[in-house]
Amino acid sequence: MKAPPPVDFDRTAQDYARHRVGFPPSLYARLADHGVGLLGQEILDLGTGTGDLARGLARRGCSVTGVDIAPALLAAAAQLDEAAAVAVRYVEARVEALPLPAGSVDVVTAGQCWHWFDRPAALVGARRVLRPGGALVLATFDWLPLPGNVVEATEALIEHFNPTQQKPHVRFGHAAGIYPRWAQDLDEGGFLQVETFSYDHPVLYTHEGWRGRIRASQGVGASLPPDEVARFDAEHAALLRDRFPGDPLSIPHRVFVALGRMPGPSAVVASTP
Repeated sequence: MKAPPPVDFDRTAQDYARHRVGFPPSLYARLADHGVGLLGQEILDLGTGTGDLARGLARRGCSVTGVDIAPALLAAAAQLDEAAAVAVRYVEARVEALPLPAGSVDVVTAGQCWHWFDRPAALVGARRVLRPGGALVLATFDWLPLPGNVVEATEALIEHFNPTQQKPHVRFGHAAGIYPRWAQDLDEGGFLQVETFSYDHPVLYTHEGWRGRIRASQGVGASLPPDEVARFDAEHAALLRDRFPGDPLSIPHRVFVALGRMPGPSAVVASTP
């Protein structure tokens, strides 16, 4: 079988920053109910990309450091932070070799990226940098391919152009935006009080915005050569025009969170209603 093409999200930085809609504001309120994202907390955001989750937590008064291996994404993150008038510290590094002192943060987050890591090594690193009672939060915000919807049609086109790329939901045996394996990772990593929750949140995309969001994805802009990205985008535009003419499109998404805590006295206290 032909090997999948290498994935490099640096190539998608422009589309990623402009079109990739981040986690909904409702997530931060729900995390606060679990003692995460509280004023003054020190947070490390793994695989931060363009800093969406890091920026959302910084807006809530947290001191946030974002780590990623893609310098172009980190540069885009800094520009977005400046426009949002928030401050996040960014470090170019591998998640499996975190350049932070032991016991230096209250919370470690990983938004839309846990599947990219050497997960056992990432768990060891998270445990090292977390304080006693600190939390590790694994979050996803996935579009949902449903029979006959625009997501299903778009994924079929991606597979046509890039048949060897492997979707995370195929790799981990889910098709509904829910990752039971993440809870198992937390259990096996020695985290306690493991909790999961999920909820739906549709996102409105214009045709242009949805095309940009897909160009920024693993199976298109991050792995196909530029001429193939252009060919894909032209066919995607025709597909939307012919089969899904409504503009904007309502794209179903689902938030999923798995959260576990370090042993020891809690460093984060759940907020009260």
